[in-house]
Amino acid sequence: MGVKLAVGAVALAIAASPAEYVAAHQQTDGGFAEAGQQSSDPNLTAWAVLGLTAAGKTPDRSAGDYLAGAPASSANDVALRILALQALGRNTDSLVARLEGMRRADGRIGTLVNSTIWGVLALRTAGRPAGASVRYLLRAQRPSGGWAWYPRGTADSNDTAAAIEALRSAGVGSKSRSVTRGLAFLRRLQARDGGFSLVKGRAPDAQSTGWAIQALVAAGKAPGRRAFAYLASLRRPDGSYRYSKRYAVTPVWVTSQVLPALARKPFPLG
Repeated sequence: MGVKLAVGAVALAIAASPAEYVAAHQQTDGGFAEAGQQSSDPNLTAWAVLGLTAAGKTPDRSAGDYLAGAPASSANDVALRILALQALGRNTDSLVARLEGMRRADGRIGTLVNSTIWGVLALRTAGRPAGASVRYLLRAQRPSGGWAWYPRGTADSNDTAAAIEALRSAGVGSKSRSVTRGLAFLRRLQARDGGFSLVKGRAPDAQSTGWAIQALVAAGKAPGRRAFAYLASLRRPDGSYRYSKRYAVTPVWVTSQVLPALARKPFPLG
């Protein structure tokens, strides 16, 4: 076992905070791996970087080096990479140019509503305009008030929360009809225990709750104690978060996505 892995193992054993738990899963190549694995994953690494940055524990340079050298093929991958590298203070000009080249005539970035949401967030964090894509997102809002993963799909809390963050990052007002309807959609998915569900009829989960908290903060609304109490009920002794009260899967990914909510920091981070 290499020195860095040995240090990581010790850190994991004594981890007391969610940020320490995530940081302990950084690998020798600079990337991050899921619990029980040793092969770094670029997207998980990007989420870990964003979570740790929100928590005030920005990873060292090796994480940026890993991300800069890892492939990113889809619009979602490119957008997420831009957000993470920007958080690390790295130059993203070439990635931003690639992302802008993926924008269609109607403003959609890539093939999905989801990829457009993340495209807008990436462009805004890089200081680029996203007007046509913002207008696309406004048109993509479903009759329910939420946003879906793909055009004309069923709205869910995660895409809705991220869309609200994207619109707010582009200057859409917190009292605008689109944001107000989106927040109302989210509120309808909050359970009695304070957690938020992905879709109606499904049990609440940590990630959906984290996204809802970020959206509410982005819109200048108080998330309320119940949402944080729900997250607290899912925290494990090692600092990680369960996905839900029933399942404890992909703890590094889940914890990375909970960290910005705990810090009350919506995307883009800065």
